[in-house]
Amino acid sequence: MENLLGKNPEELRAAAEACGLKPFVGSQIADWMYKKKVSSWDGMRNVSNAAKAALSEKFSLGPAIPAGSVKSSDGTVKYLFPVECMNAAGKAERSFVEAVMIPDEDRRTLCVSSQAGCRMGCRFCMTGRQGWHGNLSVSDILAQFLGVEEPESLTNAVFMGMGEPLDNYESVSKALEVLTAPWGFAWSPKRITVSTIGVLPVLKRYLDEQRCHLAVSLHNPFPDERAEFMPMQKAYDEAAIVDLIRQYDFSGQRRVSFEYTMFGGWNDDKRHADALIRLLRGLECRVNLIRFHKIPDFPYESSSHEAMEAFRDRLNNNGITCTIRASRGEDILAACGMLAGKHGEKE
Repeated sequence: MENLLGKNPEELRAAAEACGLKPFVGSQIADWMYKKKVSSWDGMRNVSNAAKAALSEKFSLGPAIPAGSVKSSDGTVKYLFPVECMNAAGKAERSFVEAVMIPDEDRRTLCVSSQAGCRMGCRFCMTGRQGWHGNLSVSDILAQFLGVEEPESLTNAVFMGMGEPLDNYESVSKALEVLTAPWGFAWSPKRITVSTIGVLPVLKRYLDEQRCHLAVSLHNPFPDERAEFMPMQKAYDEAAIVDLIRQYDFSGQRRVSFEYTMFGGWNDDKRHADALIRLLRGLECRVNLIRFHKIPDFPYESSSHEAMEAFRDRLNNNGITCTIRASRGEDILAACGMLAGKHGEKE
């Protein structure tokens, strides 16, 4: 049965007509789903019972219910969502993905997943190490926004959960449309950041078509070293990624940041800082330093806080805005690189 969540008003009007109803019923459904966050036919009070009965025979409505959740000592909440997506063999596969709600004073940021697993194979990422199990549908992505407790209180979203968003760009772009359109959630694009390792040429499409912020997972300024931990460097060279980004204007409302996970003795010394300064010099951007969170069967530890501060200060002193990102949710395996689609207990 086809899910209506994620469809735009034109598609919803067509769905209404397919059930022998007037097109305006589709507009009513859009208002109830996206503005009022109603996830059941019974909740749509100005849609007739006859219309709801006809629609429910052909279409499902609303998000999947989380299979569980767990709360960190710092207030971060990790949600587990069931999904069914097409795997590499073209067969439907049931899996689970995680979304993380991060509270911070008056902000509530949702970290969203876009795939079950990931094809990029980054060695230091739990999601990448589990392989790829399929792309999420638009409804699967939006379910993460509607399935959390008090969804109306969300203020921001980062597509930094499980998967590479630009490897599932069709679903991600449609979800962004719903999130930002006046008929949808009506969020400002400034409230949303999409993260990528730099999938070319989809990155160009994103930069041409979207107004949301961009975050690029960089992690090392030397191509050969980056390829050690991020095998897709061989396909998506970091210099080509930065060259493409330089063609766009980030001096206004849209921002670009570079994510840089710190590994002790691998990418955290003066040589790496100076190379990063050379790579990004003149680009309006920010570098976010991220403490590495230890995962099984990976030999590296996080850089010391002193090394991270020295790295940050060297970048700032050379004109590259740099901050150290606070780590959240590590005790529930909800921090950067730790999502693996596990059930919702503390592992």
